[in-house]
Amino acid sequence: MRITTENTVGLVIDLQERLVPAMEDNELLVKNCGILIQGLQEFNLPLIVTQQYTKGLGETIEEIKSLIPTVGYFEKKDFSCFDVPEVVSVLQEKAAKNVIICGIESHVCVLQTAVDLKAAGYNPVVVMDCVSSRSFDNVDLAAERFRFEGIMMTSYESILFELTRSAGTPEFKAISKLVK
Repeated sequence: MRITTENTVGLVIDLQERLVPAMEDNELLVKNCGILIQGLQEFNLPLIVTQQYTKGLGETIEEIKSLIPTVGYFEKKDFSCFDVPEVVSVLQEKAAKNVIICGIESHVCVLQTAVDLKAAGYNPVVVMDCVSSRSFDNVDLAAERFRFEGIMMTSYESILFELTRSAGTPEFKAISKLVK
């Protein structure tokens, strides 16, 4: 199955001030998520941002927030973003089919969200170099679960070029610059 820009949204899960520093290789995570987000914006794809218990875990980190200043966030206490009615409303409003996912933690909020999206008939696409956990063991375990559940995994470079489709598109030059 090809992922195209039609009926596709990006979902940024819980990249927050008190969570990101605890993640394995967090600097690379932030860099990769930034590239993915900028790439999705080249295609004018809608972005959904969540924050888990903002009062305790802080705001979305500035490196990400600065890339999407006009996008607000949805507060959540449940681990799955699909349990947030406003997130589901946006998915329905945008007629989403494909949900490109980045964020943390891969074995908790990302996993539960992807499983719930799949069960509801969506096509979750987990960008594995744009997710992390406090230990790489948990990232690996999440990947095993994604495979078991039939959830697509990819890299930011792969999904951005898949959305681009051709070196002849207007987005190609911008995407090429981002992934270098």
